[in-house]
Amino acid sequence: MSVSKTHSLEWCILQALPQPVLLCGPLSEILMANYAAEAFFGSSSSVLTRQSLGDLIAFGSPILNLVETVNARRAPRTEYRMRVGSSRFGDDRTVDVFAAPVSEHEGRVTLLFQERTMADTIDRQLVSRGAARSVTGLAAMLAHEIKNPLSGIRGAAQLLEQTVAEDEIPLARLIRQETDRIVALLDRVDVFGDDRPLERTPINIHDVLEHVKLLAKSGMASHVTFHEVYDPSLPPVLGNRDQLIQVFLNLVKNAAEALTRTSNAEIRVTTAFRPGIRISVAGMPGRISLPLEIVIEDNGPGVPTEMTPFLFDPFVSSKVNGSGLGLALVAKIIGDHGGVIDADSRPGRTRFRILLPVVDRAPGKHTDEKEYTT
Repeated sequence: MSVSKTHSLEWCILQALPQPVLLCGPLSEILMANYAAEAFFGSSSSVLTRQSLGDLIAFGSPILNLVETVNARRAPRTEYRMRVGSSRFGDDRTVDVFAAPVSEHEGRVTLLFQERTMADTIDRQLVSRGAARSVTGLAAMLAHEIKNPLSGIRGAAQLLEQTVAEDEIPLARLIRQETDRIVALLDRVDVFGDDRPLERTPINIHDVLEHVKLLAKSGMASHVTFHEVYDPSLPPVLGNRDQLIQVFLNLVKNAAEALTRTSNAEIRVTTAFRPGIRISVAGMPGRISLPLEIVIEDNGPGVPTEMTPFLFDPFVSSKVNGSGLGLALVAKIIGDHGGVIDADSRPGRTRFRILLPVVDRAPGKHTDEKEYTT
């Protein structure tokens, strides 16, 4: 093989990589960027190669020191969970960075970025499912024991309402109402213990979303403007219609409640087909492809930053009187469907993204997919 053909093949391989790759010179100037790097940094290769790494990455970033270290030691080095911030793409991103010297060219270093978003999402989902299983065990142990005495307390409170002085009736009524509230909470927790196999059929996800929108517009989201951006070519999802309605109704309800004090309140619902994501989850045979993406986004005040990683844990809520079980149940249902859900929130925008498998028309045959193992 000639040198020119070798270089051409190497170039094609580099451009085919789904991870962003940069080649930097002795002064951290960018000499080359592949297609994934163009998308990651939001600039064309011709623009990137007129800049240095410091122009793309925030001042003081350890990534800049990483390049210097690799150049000095002439040995590859990997750093995990590094924050990459730039005005070009707004948010900070968490990445693993693989840096290696180019042996044939003194002072040149290649950088490969692996964004942690999906891997971290799956990690959080597994943690949330573990927490949900803990709640399941707690519910199974306590529900029966707690409901029996509560039934007696409620009956006694009803009798007191009929016999006490008029000015004491509100207190007796309060006991009965609070007892009912505790029973309702136990019933919600008890849902986590339902391990029966789902009855699933091929479902058009757009039918589910339109049904949810109709329910929301006639009730809690009557003050909200909806925007839908649907991919009409989406294949069906293998799911339980009632449970999926419960998931999206919960998310829309949360969004509508967050928008009560927002002028021009909007909820944006988008669907898309995103081939390229496959996961391996312990206890599940083979790898699962999750190409179906549904996003529920609102323009409300957002969720406190410190609470975002724990939104799907039981008893975690940003609402004053919230039980913290709604999103935990959402995560359980999505997990039962073989999918994952993540949240991203900032002032003026909160977004929940769900990835689901579709009806498998050709079992075992997948193409152009990234693999994540958890």
